[in-house]
Amino acid sequence: MPSHPVTPLGLRPLDHTPVPGLAVYKRDVVDPKGTLICVHGGLDRGGSFARMARRVNDFTTIAYDRRGYQGSRGLSPLRLEEHIGDLVKLATWASEAGPVLLFGHSYGGIVAIGAGIAAPECAQMLVAYESPMQWILPTGRQYNPLSDDAGYEAERFFRRMVSDASWERLSESEKQSRRDDGPGLLSDLTAIRTSVIPYNVEGLTIPAYFVHGDAYRREYYEELGESLHERNPRFTNRELRGANHGAHLAIPDQVVALLEELWETTCA
Repeated sequence: MPSHPVTPLGLRPLDHTPVPGLAVYKRDVVDPKGTLICVHGGLDRGGSFARMARRVNDFTTIAYDRRGYQGSRGLSPLRLEEHIGDLVKLATWASEAGPVLLFGHSYGGIVAIGAGIAAPECAQMLVAYESPMQWILPTGRQYNPLSDDAGYEAERFFRRMVSDASWERLSESEKQSRRDDGPGLLSDLTAIRTSVIPYNVEGLTIPAYFVHGDAYRREYYEELGESLHERNPRFTNRELRGANHGAHLAIPDQVVALLEELWETTCA
Protein backbone atom coordinates (compact mmCIF):
# COMPACT_ATOMS: atom_id res chain seq x y z
CA MET A 1 0.00 0.00 0.00
CA PRO A 2 1.22 3.56 -0.75
CA SER A 3 2.73 5.28 2.25
CA HIS A 4 1.60 8.73 1.12
CA PRO A 5 -1.74 10.13 2.30
CA VAL A 6 -4.60 10.77 -0.11
CA THR A 7 -5.15 14.49 -0.58
CA PRO A 8 -8.54 15.97 0.37
CA LEU A 9 -9.30 16.42 -3.32
CA GLY A 10 -8.34 12.88 -4.24
CA LEU A 11 -4.97 13.17 -6.00
CA ARG A 12 -2.85 10.40 -4.55
CA PRO A 13 0.97 10.58 -4.67
CA LEU A 14 2.48 7.52 -6.32
CA ASP A 15 5.38 5.68 -4.74
CA HIS A 16 6.71 4.41 -8.07
CA THR A 17 6.73 6.39 -11.33
CA PRO A 18 8.19 5.79 -14.79
CA VAL A 19 10.64 8.66 -14.16
CA PRO A 20 12.61 8.15 -10.93
CA GLY A 21 12.49 11.32 -8.84
CA LEU A 22 9.42 12.71 -10.59
CA ALA A 23 6.57 13.43 -8.16
CA VAL A 24 3.39 12.05 -9.77
CA TYR A 25 -0.18 12.19 -8.45
CA LYS A 26 -3.17 10.17 -9.59
CA ARG A 27 -6.93 10.01 -9.18
CA ASP A 28 -8.70 6.84 -10.30
CA VAL A 29 -12.29 6.49 -11.49
CA VAL A 30 -14.43 3.48 -12.28
CA ASP A 31 -14.32 2.32 -15.92
CA PRO A 32 -12.29 5.25 -17.34
CA LYS A 33 -12.36 6.18 -21.02
CA GLY A 34 -8.66 6.91 -20.80
CA THR A 35 -6.11 8.94 -18.86
CA LEU A 36 -5.93 12.72 -18.61
CA ILE A 37 -2.39 13.96 -17.93
CA CYS A 38 -2.13 17.56 -16.71
CA VAL A 39 1.10 19.53 -17.18
CA HIS A 40 1.55 22.70 -15.13
CA GLY A 41 3.09 26.01 -16.09
CA GLY A 42 5.67 28.25 -14.48
CA LEU A 43 5.82 28.54 -10.67
CA ASP A 44 3.01 26.01 -10.33
CA ARG A 45 2.76 22.38 -9.25
CA GLY A 46 0.76 19.25 -9.99
CA GLY A 47 -1.52 19.87 -7.03
CA SER A 48 -3.02 22.91 -8.73
CA PHE A 49 -5.02 20.52 -10.92
CA ALA A 50 -6.77 18.97 -7.91
CA ARG A 51 -9.87 21.14 -8.43
CA MET A 52 -10.12 19.81 -11.96
CA ALA A 53 -9.36 16.23 -10.99
CA ARG A 54 -12.23 15.96 -8.51
CA ARG A 55 -14.63 16.96 -11.31
CA VAL A 56 -13.37 14.45 -13.86
CA ASN A 57 -15.63 11.38 -13.86
CA ASP A 58 -14.66 9.66 -17.11
CA PHE A 59 -10.86 9.71 -17.00
CA THR A 60 -8.11 8.64 -14.68
CA THR A 61 -6.34 11.91 -13.88
CA ILE A 62 -2.58 12.22 -13.54
CA ALA A 63 -0.75 15.39 -12.53
CA TYR A 64 2.89 15.80 -11.64
CA ASP A 65 5.47 18.29 -10.44
CA ARG A 66 7.69 19.10 -13.38
CA ARG A 67 11.41 18.77 -12.73
CA GLY A 68 12.70 21.74 -10.75
CA TYR A 69 9.39 22.15 -8.90
CA GLN A 70 8.15 20.96 -5.51
CA GLY A 71 8.55 17.20 -5.17
CA SER A 72 10.67 17.01 -8.34
CA ARG A 73 13.23 19.68 -7.41
CA GLY A 74 15.98 17.06 -7.25
CA LEU A 75 15.84 16.42 -11.00
CA SER A 76 18.02 18.27 -13.48
CA PRO A 77 18.78 19.59 -16.05
CA LEU A 78 15.71 21.79 -16.43
CA ARG A 79 15.70 22.30 -20.18
CA LEU A 80 12.60 21.92 -22.34
CA GLU A 81 13.89 18.71 -23.91
CA GLU A 82 14.07 17.07 -20.48
CA HIS A 83 10.53 18.19 -19.65
CA ILE A 84 9.35 16.72 -22.96
CA GLY A 85 11.21 13.49 -22.26
CA ASP A 86 9.59 13.18 -18.82
CA LEU A 87 6.12 13.62 -20.29
CA VAL A 88 6.76 11.12 -23.10
CA LYS A 89 7.79 8.51 -20.53
CA LEU A 90 4.81 9.29 -18.32
CA ALA A 91 2.33 9.24 -21.21
CA THR A 92 3.79 6.05 -22.66
CA TRP A 93 3.42 4.40 -19.25
CA ALA A 94 -0.18 5.64 -18.92
CA SER A 95 -1.04 4.51 -22.46
CA GLU A 96 -0.62 0.88 -21.39
CA ALA A 97 -4.02 1.27 -19.69
CA GLY A 98 -5.75 2.98 -22.63
CA PRO A 99 -6.00 6.26 -24.57
CA VAL A 100 -4.25 9.38 -23.28
CA LEU A 101 -5.30 13.04 -23.37
CA LEU A 102 -2.62 15.66 -22.64
CA PHE A 103 -3.61 18.99 -21.10
CA GLY A 104 -0.89 21.60 -20.72
CA HIS A 105 -1.35 24.96 -19.01
CA SER A 106 0.87 27.85 -20.16
CA TYR A 107 4.46 26.52 -20.38
CA GLY A 108 2.97 23.07 -19.79
CA GLY A 109 1.27 23.38 -23.17
CA ILE A 110 4.64 23.90 -24.83
CA VAL A 111 5.81 20.70 -23.14
CA ALA A 112 2.65 18.82 -24.22
CA ILE A 113 2.99 19.87 -27.86
CA GLY A 114 6.64 18.84 -27.82
CA ALA A 115 5.72 15.43 -26.43
CA GLY A 116 3.02 15.00 -29.07
CA ILE A 117 5.57 15.72 -31.79
CA ALA A 118 8.30 13.55 -30.29
CA ALA A 119 6.10 10.52 -29.60
CA PRO A 120 2.67 10.74 -31.30
CA GLU A 121 1.91 7.17 -30.26
CA CYS A 122 1.82 8.14 -26.58
CA ALA A 123 -1.38 10.26 -26.80
CA GLN A 124 -4.55 10.49 -28.87
CA MET A 125 -5.11 14.23 -28.42
CA LEU A 126 -3.64 17.27 -26.70
CA VAL A 127 -4.95 20.59 -25.44
CA ALA A 128 -2.69 23.58 -24.78
CA TYR A 129 -4.12 26.46 -22.75
CA GLU A 130 -2.65 29.94 -23.26
CA SER A 131 0.85 28.73 -24.05
CA PRO A 132 3.05 31.65 -25.19
CA MET A 133 5.18 30.78 -28.22
CA GLN A 134 7.58 33.59 -28.99
CA TRP A 135 9.03 31.75 -31.98
CA ILE A 136 5.60 31.44 -33.61
CA LEU A 137 4.24 34.88 -32.75
CA PRO A 138 6.36 37.44 -30.85
CA THR A 139 4.56 38.87 -27.87
CA GLY A 140 5.84 42.39 -28.54
CA ARG A 141 6.52 42.84 -24.84
CA GLN A 142 9.67 44.28 -23.34
CA TYR A 143 10.82 41.97 -20.57
CA ASN A 144 12.97 43.04 -17.65
CA PRO A 145 16.27 41.13 -17.66
CA LEU A 146 16.24 38.06 -15.43
CA SER A 147 18.55 38.20 -12.44
CA ASP A 148 20.59 35.37 -10.97
CA ASP A 149 18.50 35.49 -7.79
CA ALA A 150 15.99 32.68 -8.43
CA GLY A 151 14.06 33.34 -5.22
CA TYR A 152 13.62 37.00 -6.08
CA GLU A 153 12.42 36.14 -9.58
CA ALA A 154 9.90 33.67 -8.17
CA GLU A 155 8.47 36.30 -5.83
CA ARG A 156 8.37 38.91 -8.59
CA PHE A 157 6.62 36.47 -10.95
CA PHE A 158 4.02 35.51 -8.34
CA ARG A 159 3.27 39.14 -7.53
CA ARG A 160 2.88 39.97 -11.23
CA MET A 161 0.81 36.95 -12.23
CA VAL A 162 -1.36 36.63 -9.12
CA SER A 163 -1.18 39.77 -6.99
CA ASP A 164 0.82 41.52 -4.29
CA ALA A 165 -2.01 40.92 -1.85
CA SER A 166 -2.02 37.18 -2.51
CA TRP A 167 1.72 37.00 -1.93
CA GLU A 168 1.39 38.81 1.38
CA ARG A 169 -1.31 36.35 2.50
CA LEU A 170 1.05 33.40 2.06
CA SER A 171 2.69 32.00 5.17
CA GLU A 172 6.46 32.30 5.42
CA SER A 173 6.85 28.60 4.62
CA GLU A 174 4.63 28.98 1.54
CA LYS A 175 6.66 31.97 0.37
CA GLN A 176 9.87 30.02 0.80
CA SER A 177 8.40 27.08 -1.08
CA ARG A 178 7.69 29.35 -4.04
CA ARG A 179 11.19 30.83 -3.83
CA ASP A 180 12.64 27.32 -3.81
CA ASP A 181 10.91 26.75 -7.16
CA GLY A 182 12.82 29.73 -8.56
CA PRO A 183 15.42 27.73 -10.53
CA GLY A 184 12.65 25.90 -12.37
CA LEU A 185 10.90 29.17 -13.11
CA LEU A 186 14.09 30.81 -14.40
CA SER A 187 14.55 27.95 -16.84
CA ASP A 188 10.92 28.22 -18.00
CA LEU A 189 11.10 31.99 -18.48
CA THR A 190 14.36 31.77 -20.38
CA ALA A 191 12.82 29.23 -22.76
CA ILE A 192 9.61 31.22 -23.22
CA ARG A 193 11.33 34.53 -23.95
CA THR A 194 13.70 33.26 -26.62
CA SER A 195 12.90 33.27 -30.31
CA VAL A 196 14.93 30.09 -30.84
CA ILE A 197 12.74 27.39 -32.42
CA PRO A 198 12.54 24.40 -30.02
CA TYR A 199 10.56 22.26 -32.46
CA ASN A 200 8.50 22.59 -35.62
CA VAL A 201 4.76 22.53 -34.95
CA GLU A 202 4.25 21.35 -38.51
CA GLY A 203 5.50 17.98 -37.31
CA LEU A 204 2.51 17.34 -35.04
CA THR A 205 0.31 14.53 -36.36
CA ILE A 206 -2.28 14.09 -33.58
CA PRO A 207 -5.34 16.34 -33.06
CA ALA A 208 -4.53 19.41 -30.99
CA TYR A 209 -6.54 22.30 -29.57
CA PHE A 210 -5.14 25.68 -28.64
CA VAL A 211 -7.49 27.16 -26.06
CA HIS A 212 -7.48 30.69 -24.69
CA GLY A 213 -9.70 32.70 -22.40
CA ASP A 214 -11.39 36.00 -23.13
CA ALA A 215 -9.62 38.00 -20.42
CA TYR A 216 -5.82 37.79 -20.15
CA ARG A 217 -4.07 38.89 -23.39
CA ARG A 218 -6.94 37.58 -25.49
CA GLU A 219 -5.80 39.20 -28.74
CA TYR A 220 -2.34 37.66 -28.57
CA TYR A 221 -3.54 34.14 -27.84
CA GLU A 222 -6.29 34.32 -30.45
CA GLU A 223 -3.80 35.35 -33.11
CA LEU A 224 -1.34 32.71 -31.94
CA GLY A 225 -4.01 30.03 -32.22
CA GLU A 226 -4.77 31.15 -35.76
CA SER A 227 -1.07 31.09 -36.63
CA LEU A 228 -0.77 27.54 -35.32
CA HIS A 229 -3.71 26.42 -37.45
CA GLU A 230 -2.19 28.04 -40.52
CA ARG A 231 1.06 26.19 -39.94
CA ASN A 232 -0.65 22.90 -39.12
CA PRO A 233 -4.38 22.22 -39.64
CA ARG A 234 -4.18 19.66 -36.83
CA PHE A 235 -4.47 22.65 -34.49
CA THR A 236 -7.93 24.01 -33.78
CA ASN A 237 -8.38 27.33 -31.98
CA ARG A 238 -11.00 27.58 -29.22
CA GLU A 239 -12.01 30.34 -26.82
CA LEU A 240 -13.23 29.65 -23.29
CA ARG A 241 -15.65 32.34 -22.16
CA GLY A 242 -15.19 33.95 -18.78
CA ALA A 243 -11.69 32.51 -18.42
CA ASN A 244 -8.47 34.16 -17.30
CA HIS A 245 -4.98 32.65 -17.40
CA GLY A 246 -5.61 30.53 -14.31
CA ALA A 247 -8.78 28.91 -15.63
CA HIS A 248 -7.92 25.48 -14.18
CA LEU A 249 -8.08 27.06 -10.71
CA ALA A 250 -10.82 29.64 -11.17
CA ILE A 251 -13.35 27.77 -13.31
CA PRO A 252 -12.40 24.07 -13.20
CA ASP A 253 -15.94 22.94 -14.08
CA GLN A 254 -15.82 24.76 -17.40
CA VAL A 255 -12.34 23.51 -18.22
CA VAL A 256 -13.31 19.89 -17.54
CA ALA A 257 -16.51 20.28 -19.57
CA LEU A 258 -14.50 21.64 -22.50
CA LEU A 259 -11.99 18.80 -22.34
CA GLU A 260 -14.79 16.25 -22.29
CA GLU A 261 -16.49 17.95 -25.24
CA LEU A 262 -13.30 18.05 -27.30
CA TRP A 263 -12.57 14.40 -26.52
CA GLU A 264 -16.05 13.28 -27.52
CA THR A 265 -15.89 15.33 -30.72
CA THR A 266 -12.42 14.17 -31.69
CA CYS A 267 -11.71 10.75 -30.24
CA ALA A 268 -14.98 9.02 -29.28
